[in-house]
Amino acid sequence: MSQTTPVPQGLPTERDASPFDPPSQISRLRDARPVSPLLFPDGHEGWFVTGYDEVRQLMADTRFSSRQDIGPLHEAYATPGMPAATEPSPQIPGVFIAMDPPDHTRLRRRLTGAFTVKRMKRLEEHIVEIVERQLDELACLTPTVDLVKEFALPVPSLVICELLGVPYEDRENFQANSAQFLVKDQSLDEKIAAYTALTSYLSELVTRKRAAPGDDILSDLARHDDLTIEELTGSAFLLLLAGHETTANMLALGTFALLENPEQAAELRADPELLPGAVEELLRYLTIADIFYRYATEDIELGGETITKGSTVVVSLLAANHDPRHFDNPDTLDIHRNARGHLSFGHGIHQCLGQQLARIEMRAGFDGLLRRFPTLELAVPAGEVRLKTDMNIYGVHELPVTWSDLG
Repeated sequence: MSQTTPVPQGLPTERDASPFDPPSQISRLRDARPVSPLLFPDGHEGWFVTGYDEVRQLMADTRFSSRQDIGPLHEAYATPGMPAATEPSPQIPGVFIAMDPPDHTRLRRRLTGAFTVKRMKRLEEHIVEIVERQLDELACLTPTVDLVKEFALPVPSLVICELLGVPYEDRENFQANSAQFLVKDQSLDEKIAAYTALTSYLSELVTRKRAAPGDDILSDLARHDDLTIEELTGSAFLLLLAGHETTANMLALGTFALLENPEQAAELRADPELLPGAVEELLRYLTIADIFYRYATEDIELGGETITKGSTVVVSLLAANHDPRHFDNPDTLDIHRNARGHLSFGHGIHQCLGQQLARIEMRAGFDGLLRRFPTLELAVPAGEVRLKTDMNIYGVHELPVTWSDLG
Protein backbone atom coordinates (compact mmCIF):
# COMPACT_ATOMS: atom_id res chain seq x y z
CA MET A 1 0.00 0.00 0.00
CA SER A 2 1.38 3.41 -0.89
CA GLN A 3 1.86 5.94 1.84
CA THR A 4 -0.77 8.68 1.79
CA THR A 5 -0.20 10.28 5.19
CA PRO A 6 2.89 11.31 7.15
CA VAL A 7 4.31 8.65 9.47
CA PRO A 8 3.25 9.60 13.01
CA GLN A 9 5.99 10.08 15.58
CA GLY A 10 4.53 8.68 18.78
CA LEU A 11 0.83 8.68 19.61
CA PRO A 12 -1.24 11.81 20.25
CA THR A 13 -3.26 11.80 23.46
CA GLU A 14 -5.42 14.93 23.34
CA ARG A 15 -9.09 14.38 22.46
CA ASP A 16 -9.32 17.33 20.10
CA ALA A 17 -12.52 16.26 18.30
CA SER A 18 -14.68 15.45 21.36
CA PRO A 19 -14.15 13.77 24.75
CA PHE A 20 -15.53 10.55 23.25
CA ASP A 21 -13.86 10.26 19.84
CA PRO A 22 -10.29 9.24 18.96
CA PRO A 23 -7.78 12.06 18.48
CA SER A 24 -8.46 13.46 15.00
CA GLN A 25 -4.94 12.59 13.81
CA ILE A 26 -5.61 8.93 14.57
CA SER A 27 -8.99 8.99 12.81
CA ARG A 28 -7.43 10.50 9.69
CA LEU A 29 -4.66 7.92 9.75
CA ARG A 30 -7.13 5.03 10.11
CA ASP A 31 -9.21 6.26 7.17
CA ALA A 32 -6.12 6.68 4.97
CA ARG A 33 -3.89 3.79 6.07
CA PRO A 34 -5.34 1.42 8.72
CA VAL A 35 -1.99 -0.40 9.04
CA SER A 36 0.55 2.40 9.24
CA PRO A 37 4.25 2.71 10.09
CA LEU A 38 4.85 4.36 13.45
CA LEU A 39 8.05 6.02 14.60
CA PHE A 40 8.34 5.44 18.33
CA PRO A 41 9.78 8.18 20.57
CA ASP A 42 12.87 6.02 21.18
CA GLY A 43 13.52 5.70 17.43
CA HIS A 44 12.04 2.23 16.88
CA GLU A 45 10.25 1.84 13.54
CA GLY A 46 7.12 -0.16 14.31
CA TRP A 47 3.48 -0.24 13.27
CA PHE A 48 0.12 1.23 14.27
CA VAL A 49 -3.10 -0.69 13.50
CA THR A 50 -6.38 1.22 13.61
CA GLY A 51 -8.87 -0.37 11.17
CA TYR A 52 -11.60 -2.63 12.54
CA ASP A 53 -10.94 -5.61 10.26
CA GLU A 54 -7.17 -5.31 10.65
CA VAL A 55 -7.32 -5.07 14.45
CA ARG A 56 -9.65 -8.06 14.65
CA GLN A 57 -7.36 -10.12 12.39
CA LEU A 58 -4.27 -9.14 14.37
CA MET A 59 -5.76 -10.00 17.77
CA ALA A 60 -6.79 -13.43 16.55
CA ASP A 61 -3.28 -14.18 15.21
CA THR A 62 -1.01 -15.59 17.92
CA ARG A 63 2.05 -14.82 15.79
CA PHE A 64 1.52 -11.34 17.21
CA SER A 65 2.80 -12.11 20.69
CA SER A 66 1.49 -10.53 23.89
CA ARG A 67 4.74 -11.22 25.73
CA GLN A 68 6.91 -8.33 26.80
CA ASP A 69 10.05 -10.38 27.38
CA ILE A 70 10.82 -11.35 23.78
CA GLY A 71 12.41 -8.08 22.71
CA PRO A 72 12.75 -4.47 23.87
CA LEU A 73 9.44 -2.93 24.94
CA HIS A 74 9.04 0.29 22.95
CA GLU A 75 6.67 2.86 24.48
CA ALA A 76 4.43 4.66 21.96
CA TYR A 77 3.92 7.71 24.18
CA ALA A 78 6.71 10.19 24.72
CA THR A 79 7.65 10.00 28.41
CA PRO A 80 10.02 12.65 29.82
CA GLY A 81 13.24 11.11 31.04
CA MET A 82 12.38 7.63 29.75
CA PRO A 83 15.48 5.98 28.23
CA ALA A 84 15.33 4.19 24.88
CA ALA A 85 14.22 0.57 25.17
CA THR A 86 17.18 -1.77 24.77
CA GLU A 87 16.22 -4.77 26.91
CA PRO A 88 13.12 -6.96 27.15
CA SER A 89 10.80 -6.42 30.11
CA PRO A 90 10.87 -9.43 32.45
CA GLN A 91 7.76 -11.60 32.44
CA ILE A 92 5.71 -11.14 35.59
CA PRO A 93 4.43 -14.42 37.06
CA GLY A 94 0.64 -14.72 36.95
CA VAL A 95 -0.03 -11.73 34.69
CA PHE A 96 -1.46 -13.87 31.91
CA ILE A 97 -2.54 -10.91 29.78
CA ALA A 98 1.17 -10.56 28.89
CA MET A 99 1.66 -14.25 28.09
CA ASP A 100 1.19 -16.56 25.11
CA PRO A 101 0.06 -20.21 25.12
CA PRO A 102 0.78 -22.53 26.80
CA ASP A 103 1.53 -20.32 29.86
CA HIS A 104 -1.47 -18.11 29.14
CA THR A 105 -3.73 -21.15 28.68
CA ARG A 106 -2.67 -22.78 31.95
CA LEU A 107 -3.36 -19.69 34.06
CA ARG A 108 -6.50 -18.48 32.33
CA ARG A 109 -8.06 -21.95 32.51
CA ARG A 110 -7.94 -21.72 36.30
CA LEU A 111 -10.27 -18.72 36.15
CA THR A 112 -12.76 -19.48 33.39
CA GLY A 113 -15.13 -21.27 35.79
CA ALA A 114 -15.25 -18.22 38.05
CA PHE A 115 -16.51 -15.91 35.30
CA THR A 116 -19.00 -18.04 33.36
CA VAL A 117 -22.17 -16.36 32.08
CA LYS A 118 -24.22 -18.67 34.33
CA ARG A 119 -22.28 -17.77 37.47
CA MET A 120 -22.38 -14.06 36.66
CA LYS A 121 -26.14 -14.29 36.10
CA ARG A 122 -26.55 -15.70 39.61
CA LEU A 123 -24.68 -12.66 40.95
CA GLU A 124 -26.88 -10.16 39.13
CA GLU A 125 -29.45 -9.72 41.91
CA HIS A 126 -26.71 -9.10 44.46
CA ILE A 127 -24.98 -6.58 42.19
CA VAL A 128 -28.28 -4.71 41.84
CA GLU A 129 -28.49 -4.58 45.65
CA ILE A 130 -24.98 -3.11 45.84
CA VAL A 131 -25.90 -0.48 43.24
CA GLU A 132 -29.12 0.44 45.04
CA ARG A 133 -27.35 0.80 48.41
CA GLN A 134 -24.78 3.09 46.83
CA LEU A 135 -27.57 5.15 45.24
CA ASP A 136 -29.25 5.39 48.66
CA GLU A 137 -26.06 6.95 50.00
CA LEU A 138 -25.80 9.24 46.97
CA ALA A 139 -29.38 10.45 47.47
CA CYS A 140 -28.51 11.52 51.03
CA LEU A 141 -25.81 13.90 49.83
CA THR A 142 -26.28 17.55 49.00
CA PRO A 143 -25.25 18.33 45.43
CA THR A 144 -22.87 19.22 43.92
CA VAL A 145 -21.16 15.82 44.25
CA ASP A 146 -18.40 13.98 42.40
CA LEU A 147 -20.09 10.97 40.80
CA VAL A 148 -16.74 9.16 40.45
CA LYS A 149 -16.08 9.26 44.18
CA GLU A 150 -19.63 8.65 45.34
CA PHE A 151 -20.87 6.08 42.82
CA ALA A 152 -18.75 5.04 39.82
CA LEU A 153 -15.71 3.93 41.83
CA PRO A 154 -17.43 2.40 44.91
CA VAL A 155 -19.78 0.09 42.97
CA PRO A 156 -17.19 -2.00 41.06
CA SER A 157 -14.78 -1.81 44.00
CA LEU A 158 -17.42 -3.33 46.30
CA VAL A 159 -18.26 -6.01 43.72
CA ILE A 160 -14.69 -7.06 42.91
CA CYS A 161 -13.61 -7.01 46.57
CA GLU A 162 -16.44 -9.36 47.45
CA LEU A 163 -15.75 -11.66 44.50
CA LEU A 164 -11.99 -11.84 45.06
CA GLY A 165 -12.08 -11.81 48.84
CA VAL A 166 -10.23 -8.51 49.21
CA PRO A 167 -11.24 -6.53 52.33
CA TYR A 168 -13.15 -3.44 51.16
CA GLU A 169 -11.69 -1.42 54.03
CA ASP A 170 -8.33 -1.67 52.22
CA ARG A 171 -9.75 0.12 49.16
CA GLU A 172 -7.91 3.43 49.64
CA ASN A 173 -4.61 1.60 49.43
CA PHE A 174 -5.33 -0.45 46.32
CA GLN A 175 -7.27 2.32 44.55
CA ALA A 176 -4.45 4.83 45.01
CA ASN A 177 -1.73 2.41 43.90
CA SER A 178 -3.78 1.17 40.94
CA ALA A 179 -4.35 4.73 39.75
CA GLN A 180 -0.66 5.58 40.17
CA PHE A 181 0.33 2.48 38.20
CA LEU A 182 -1.85 3.58 35.27
CA VAL A 183 -0.39 7.10 34.84
CA LYS A 184 1.18 7.35 31.37
CA ASP A 185 3.99 9.83 31.90
CA GLN A 186 5.21 8.82 35.34
CA SER A 187 8.81 7.77 35.89
CA LEU A 188 9.75 4.10 35.96
CA ASP A 189 10.60 4.43 39.68
CA GLU A 190 7.10 5.73 40.47
CA LYS A 191 5.49 2.94 38.47
CA ILE A 192 7.60 0.29 40.23
CA ALA A 193 6.79 1.80 43.63
CA ALA A 194 3.03 1.63 42.99
CA TYR A 195 3.28 -1.90 41.62
CA THR A 196 5.45 -3.07 44.53
CA ALA A 197 3.10 -1.61 47.14
CA LEU A 198 0.08 -3.27 45.56
CA THR A 199 1.68 -6.67 44.96
CA SER A 200 3.23 -6.76 48.45
CA TYR A 201 -0.25 -6.31 49.89
CA LEU A 202 -1.72 -8.96 47.58
CA SER A 203 1.11 -11.42 48.26
CA GLU A 204 0.30 -11.33 51.96
CA LEU A 205 -3.40 -11.73 51.18
CA VAL A 206 -3.04 -14.78 48.91
CA THR A 207 -0.57 -16.37 51.35
CA ARG A 208 -3.25 -16.14 54.07
CA LYS A 209 -5.84 -17.58 51.69
CA ARG A 210 -3.61 -20.53 50.84
CA ALA A 211 -3.33 -21.28 54.55
CA ALA A 212 -7.03 -20.71 55.26
CA PRO A 213 -9.10 -20.47 52.07
CA GLY A 214 -12.55 -18.90 52.11
CA ASP A 215 -15.43 -18.66 49.66
CA ASP A 216 -13.99 -16.35 47.02
CA ILE A 217 -12.10 -16.42 43.73
CA LEU A 218 -8.62 -15.85 45.18
CA SER A 219 -9.19 -18.70 47.64
CA ASP A 220 -10.28 -20.94 44.77
CA LEU A 221 -7.04 -20.09 42.96
CA ALA A 222 -4.98 -20.60 46.11
CA ARG A 223 -6.29 -24.17 46.38
CA HIS A 224 -4.35 -25.08 43.22
CA ASP A 225 -1.00 -26.34 44.48
CA ASP A 226 0.58 -25.98 41.05
CA LEU A 227 0.26 -22.18 41.25
CA THR A 228 3.08 -20.43 43.11
CA ILE A 229 2.50 -17.51 45.48
CA GLU A 230 4.12 -15.28 42.84
CA GLU A 231 1.63 -16.50 40.21
CA LEU A 232 -1.28 -16.06 42.60
CA THR A 233 -0.10 -12.53 43.36
CA GLY A 234 0.24 -11.62 39.67
CA SER A 235 -3.21 -12.96 38.85
CA ALA A 236 -4.70 -11.14 41.85
CA PHE A 237 -3.05 -7.92 40.70
CA LEU A 238 -4.53 -8.27 37.22
CA LEU A 239 -8.03 -9.18 38.45
CA LEU A 240 -8.18 -6.41 41.06
CA LEU A 241 -6.82 -3.72 38.75
CA ALA A 242 -9.06 -4.63 35.82
CA GLY A 243 -12.01 -5.46 38.03
CA HIS A 244 -12.50 -2.00 39.49
CA GLU A 245 -10.68 0.48 37.22
CA THR A 246 -12.37 -0.44 33.95
CA THR A 247 -15.99 -0.51 35.14
CA ALA A 248 -15.51 2.59 37.29
CA ASN A 249 -14.35 4.52 34.25
CA MET A 250 -17.18 3.14 32.10
CA LEU A 251 -19.81 4.16 34.66
CA ALA A 252 -18.43 7.69 34.97
CA LEU A 253 -17.61 8.32 31.32
CA GLY A 254 -20.83 6.62 30.22
CA THR A 255 -22.86 8.91 32.47
CA PHE A 256 -20.99 11.89 31.00
CA ALA A 257 -21.86 10.69 27.49
CA LEU A 258 -25.54 10.21 28.37
CA LEU A 259 -25.75 13.64 29.98
CA GLU A 260 -24.32 15.07 26.76
CA ASN A 261 -27.02 13.16 24.84
CA PRO A 262 -30.10 13.89 27.01
CA GLU A 263 -32.62 12.68 24.43
CA GLN A 264 -31.06 9.21 24.54
CA ALA A 265 -30.94 9.24 28.34
CA ALA A 266 -34.66 10.10 28.31
CA GLU A 267 -35.36 7.14 26.02
CA LEU A 268 -33.55 4.80 28.41
CA ARG A 269 -35.57 6.12 31.35
CA ALA A 270 -38.78 5.56 29.42
CA ASP A 271 -37.83 2.10 28.17
CA PRO A 272 -35.31 0.17 30.31
CA GLU A 273 -35.52 -2.71 27.81
CA LEU A 274 -33.16 -0.65 25.66
CA LEU A 275 -30.41 -0.86 28.30
CA PRO A 276 -28.59 -4.04 27.19
CA GLY A 277 -28.13 -2.65 23.68
CA ALA A 278 -27.25 0.79 25.06
CA VAL A 279 -24.50 -0.74 27.21
CA GLU A 280 -22.98 -2.40 24.13
CA GLU A 281 -23.11 0.91 22.28
CA LEU A 282 -21.51 2.79 25.19
CA LEU A 283 -18.78 0.16 25.32
CA ARG A 284 -18.12 0.65 21.59
CA TYR A 285 -18.41 4.42 21.65
CA LEU A 286 -16.14 4.98 24.65
CA THR A 287 -13.63 2.07 24.44
CA ILE A 288 -11.87 3.09 27.64
CA ALA A 289 -9.13 0.41 27.30
CA ASP A 290 -7.74 1.60 23.99
CA ILE A 291 -4.04 0.97 23.33
CA PHE A 292 -2.50 -2.51 23.32
CA TYR A 293 0.91 -3.78 22.23
CA ARG A 294 1.93 -6.84 20.27
CA TYR A 295 5.32 -8.15 19.10
CA ALA A 296 5.68 -9.71 15.62
CA THR A 297 7.41 -13.08 16.01
CA GLU A 298 7.81 -13.49 12.23
CA ASP A 299 7.14 -11.52 9.04
CA ILE A 300 3.36 -11.17 8.80
CA GLU A 301 1.10 -9.72 6.09
CA LEU A 302 -1.65 -7.49 7.47
CA GLY A 303 -3.85 -5.03 5.62
CA GLY A 304 -1.64 -5.01 2.54
CA GLU A 305 1.52 -4.30 4.58
CA THR A 306 4.39 -6.55 5.62
CA ILE A 307 5.09 -6.30 9.33
CA THR A 308 8.61 -7.57 9.83
CA LYS A 309 9.76 -9.89 12.58
CA GLY A 310 10.82 -7.98 15.71
CA SER A 311 8.46 -5.05 15.15
CA THR A 312 6.45 -3.63 18.01
CA VAL A 313 2.84 -3.22 16.89
CA VAL A 314 0.45 -0.80 18.59
CA VAL A 315 -3.29 -1.47 18.35
CA SER A 316 -6.05 1.12 18.90
CA LEU A 317 -9.35 -0.52 19.84
CA LEU A 318 -10.97 2.93 20.02
CA ALA A 319 -10.03 3.75 16.42
CA ALA A 320 -11.25 0.33 15.31
CA ASN A 321 -14.57 0.77 17.10
CA HIS A 322 -14.99 4.14 15.33
CA ASP A 323 -14.13 2.73 11.89
CA PRO A 324 -16.78 3.96 9.40
CA ARG A 325 -16.08 0.91 7.23
CA HIS A 326 -17.74 -1.20 9.94
CA PHE A 327 -20.05 1.14 11.90
CA ASP A 328 -22.25 3.79 10.25
CA ASN A 329 -21.77 7.28 11.73
CA PRO A 330 -19.36 5.81 14.29
CA ASP A 331 -18.67 9.10 16.12
CA THR A 332 -22.35 9.33 17.06
CA LEU A 333 -23.77 7.68 20.20
CA ASP A 334 -26.83 5.69 19.09
CA ILE A 335 -28.45 3.48 21.72
CA HIS A 336 -30.52 1.79 18.97
CA ARG A 337 -27.40 0.65 17.10
CA ASN A 338 -26.55 -3.04 16.98
CA ALA A 339 -23.05 -2.65 18.39
CA ARG A 340 -22.42 -6.35 18.94
CA GLY A 341 -19.06 -7.26 17.47
CA HIS A 342 -17.35 -4.23 18.99
CA LEU A 343 -13.79 -4.81 20.12
CA SER A 344 -13.92 -3.12 23.54
CA PHE A 345 -13.28 -6.43 25.31
CA GLY A 346 -10.59 -7.36 22.81
CA HIS A 347 -10.69 -10.38 20.52
CA GLY A 348 -9.06 -13.79 20.37
CA ILE A 349 -7.50 -15.67 23.27
CA HIS A 350 -7.05 -12.51 25.35
CA GLN A 351 -10.69 -11.42 25.17
CA CYS A 352 -11.67 -9.96 28.55
CA LEU A 353 -12.40 -12.65 31.12
CA GLY A 354 -14.71 -10.42 33.19
CA GLN A 355 -16.83 -9.00 30.36
CA GLN A 356 -20.11 -10.52 31.57
CA LEU A 357 -19.52 -9.11 35.05
CA ALA A 358 -18.82 -5.68 33.56
CA ARG A 359 -22.02 -5.81 31.50
CA ILE A 360 -24.12 -6.66 34.57
CA GLU A 361 -22.54 -3.85 36.61
CA MET A 362 -23.15 -1.33 33.84
CA ARG A 363 -26.74 -2.38 33.22
CA ALA A 364 -27.50 -2.17 36.94
CA GLY A 365 -25.55 1.08 37.37
CA PHE A 366 -27.05 3.02 34.49
CA ASP A 367 -30.55 1.69 35.16
CA GLY A 368 -30.48 2.73 38.81
CA LEU A 369 -28.87 6.11 38.17
CA LEU A 370 -31.27 7.10 35.39
CA ARG A 371 -34.34 5.83 37.26
CA ARG A 372 -33.60 7.37 40.64
CA PHE A 373 -31.99 10.62 39.48
CA PRO A 374 -34.20 11.79 36.57
CA THR A 375 -32.95 15.38 36.82
CA LEU A 376 -29.24 14.49 36.98
CA GLU A 377 -27.06 16.97 35.11
CA LEU A 378 -23.49 18.23 34.95
CA ALA A 379 -22.65 20.83 37.57
CA VAL A 380 -19.92 22.34 35.40
CA PRO A 381 -19.64 23.05 31.65
CA ALA A 382 -18.70 19.91 29.72
CA GLY A 383 -15.41 21.50 28.69
CA GLU A 384 -14.34 21.73 32.34
CA VAL A 385 -14.65 17.98 33.02
CA ARG A 386 -11.10 16.69 33.55
CA LEU A 387 -10.41 13.84 31.12
CA LYS A 388 -8.00 10.98 31.79
CA THR A 389 -5.84 11.60 28.75
CA ASP A 390 -2.92 11.08 31.13
CA MET A 391 -3.97 7.54 32.07
CA ASN A 392 -3.73 4.16 30.37
CA ILE A 393 -7.43 3.56 31.02
CA TYR A 394 -9.56 6.45 29.79
CA GLY A 395 -12.30 8.17 31.75
CA VAL A 396 -12.80 11.27 33.84
CA HIS A 397 -10.94 12.22 36.99
CA GLU A 398 -14.08 13.73 38.51
CA LEU A 399 -17.65 14.15 37.30
CA PRO A 400 -19.35 16.99 39.22
CA VAL A 401 -23.12 16.48 39.02
CA THR A 402 -26.20 17.99 40.53
CA TRP A 403 -29.94 17.27 40.59
CA SER A 404 -33.16 18.86 41.75
CA ASP A 405 -35.63 17.41 44.26
CA LEU A 406 -35.87 13.63 43.95
CA GLY A 407 -39.49 13.70 45.05
